[in-house]
Amino acid sequence: MSADTGFYSIIDYTVDGPRTQRELVEAFAEIQERWVRFYPGYRSARFHVSVDGTRVYNIVHWASEADYRHFEATSDTEGRMAAIRRALEGLSGRAEPRMSGDPRYVVVREVGPGPQRTGS
Repeated sequence: MSADTGFYSIIDYTVDGPRTQRELVEAFAEIQERWVRFYPGYRSARFHVSVDGTRVYNIVHWASEADYRHFEATSDTEGRMAAIRRALEGLSGRAEPRMSGDPRYVVVREVGPGPQRTGS
């Protein structure tokens, strides 16, 4: 299996329960649809929620770091950040960002499936 060499922004929030998880995912998905998905090199946004109801990860996949940088340079960052603030204010519960440092990553290694064991 070859590693996907795309570029990722990983957004991490702590939330106060499953309802807030659902609301945050819906709000951030709408932001991706309205503000981000049509930029060149945008591949996807995946939302992961913890089974205990306390975390939401939004992993935004770009074809390359250059595509992401172009998005940063040409997008309406002020409008998008205002939309994020409104989304957070509209939640019924509490959500706190947990990113430390620059939340941007590249894949350096991936281990894929191997031969399957048979029997017990």
